[in-house]
Formats: sequence, structure tokens, C-alpha cells
Amino acid sequence: MAQLTCSKLTAGYEGKAVVKNISFAVNAGDYLCIVGENGSGKSTLMKTLLRLKSPMSGKIEAGDGLHLNEIGYLPQQTVIQKDFPASVREVVLSGCLNGCGLRPFYNRKEKKLAAENMEKLGITNLAKRCYRELSGGQQQRTLLARALCATRKILLLDEPTAGLDPVATAEMYDLIAELNKSGTSIIMISHDIANAVKYASHILHIGGQTMQFYGEVAKYEL
Repeated sequence: MAQLTCSKLTAGYEGKAVVKNISFAVNAGDYLCIVGENGSGKSTLMKTLLRLKSPMSGKIEAGDGLHLNEIGYLPQQTVIQKDFPASVREVVLSGCLNGCGLRPFYNRKEKKLAAENMEKLGITNLAKRCYRELSGGQQQRTLLARALCATRKILLLDEPTAGLDPVATAEMYDLIAELNKSGTSIIMISHDIANAVKYASHILHIGGQTMQFYGEVAKYEL
């Protein structure tokens, strides 16, 4: 059973459709890369999957035990976010906020989860460091650990290697691949076609008048 299914989805902004009548499914353990030119609708599609935007038409459905509020998200960083004055531990812990409800504090289970994810991403030694003092690669590891605190089922990643040097880029791809092998489903926007082909189990290409979904059947109409 699919974790996430898009059925005849049309999405856009200010009344203008950017992607139209798109259908695809993501199963547990899939690694889907969304590729295409700038302006093709990749980020609009991802924001709609995250319910940051409402679909103009069509459906987004969760299944296989996944709830739509259990999706971890690693957005592209802004200059302001890169200068955020908090410790690594505080940033990672903030991924647990959705699970806190009305509690004004993190419980023992959430603190343990944050510690486990920092260990998994190799940043335990950075726990007390200020986030804005980190390198780009260390910041992305921190944000990935934060996303894992929201869920281990499925992660949405928007250009996670943007701005990283070649070494940090390779390390980030390897980390994401390891998370996928451990059972986390991945949906990633990327301009890096070579690594998309290398790592992804499925590729959704959006551009011009066509859309292609490699690995499963998909439909796209203008």
C-alpha cells in the first residue's frame, strides 16, 4: 500500500496552475527525485504535498499508517536561517514540536530521540555549538536530524546539497542513501541529474509540456 498518493493533482498559486492533473504514488522505502527546470513547479508541488498550499484540484492521500502531519521536511535555507542563533541541540529538538501539543517543554522521549538522531548524523560533538557558526555541511546535517525528529517514515528534501562543496555534497547524498536503506522514504527536489539517477529508485521529471515518472505509471496533462 502506498504511503503517499497524488491523484489528478493540480497545484499553483494566486489562481494560476503550475502543475496540472498529476498522479503518482510513493511506497514505503521509495527514493523519489523530482527534477526539472526552474519554474517548472517542483517547489510548488512539494509545498502542496506538505499542505503549505492547498491543492487547486485533485487529492493527496496518506496510507500505510502514515499521517500527513508525520512528514519530515528539509527546506532550502535562507540567509536569515543560516544565521539562526541557537545551539545544534536546540535546532534538532525543535523537530519534535509537533508532538509536544500544548506542553511547553520536551519530554525524556523527545530528548532521547534528538540525541539518537544527532548520533546518526554524526553531529553529537556539535550539540552545544551555535548553529550559525557551523559549516554548510554541518548545518545541513543538523537540519536533517531535525527533520528525522518529526518522523522516520518519509522525508521531503528541497535541494539538500545546494551551496555545499563537493565533499559535503557527497557526504550528504551518502547520508540520505543510508536513511533510505534503513527504511525512510525520500522525496527530494534536485537539479543534480547524475546523482538523481545514481541514488533514486524513481524519478519524476517535470518540464515544458510533459511529465515523466520513471518507475511507476504517471499521467500529466495540460
